Amino acid sequence: MLKLEIVTPEKRVLDAEVDSVTVPTATGEAGILQSHAPLISALKPGVLTYAVKGNTDKLAISGGFVEVNSDMVSVLVDSAEAPNEIDIAAAKSDMDAAEKAIAAAGTMSADEAAGSRDALEHAAARLRIAGGK
Repeated sequence: MLKLEIVTPEKRVLDAEVDSVTVPTATGEAGILQSHAPLISALKPGVLTYAVKGNTDKLAISGGFVEVNSDMVSVLVDSAEAPNEIDIAAAKSDMDAAEKAIAAAGTMSADEAAGSRDALEHAAARLRIAGGK
């Protein structure tokens, strides 16, 4: 078993024993099982998945960091939302705003464009797990 801890600036979102964790890293999805090699990685906005005794749960997360050490997985993110916590209308609005910002990318800096892409990925992840198309 792995000990999974997910923390945002506001609260400890999850502290549980799990069988596996999949996180969206900057270089692609990373699956983490018991006895995983030590790891520190940046996370991009997306869907974090964890399994407990055959049941899979998902959270929409913002960017942040993951650290794996001695069967302990620590996830530090700005936000983490379960499907039932997501306001679908707000997520759609956020997605529309990010798409409009990306469309105007020619007039913004590279950092602003990256922020807009992150906002779009986060809104898309929220809609994906909330069931909003």
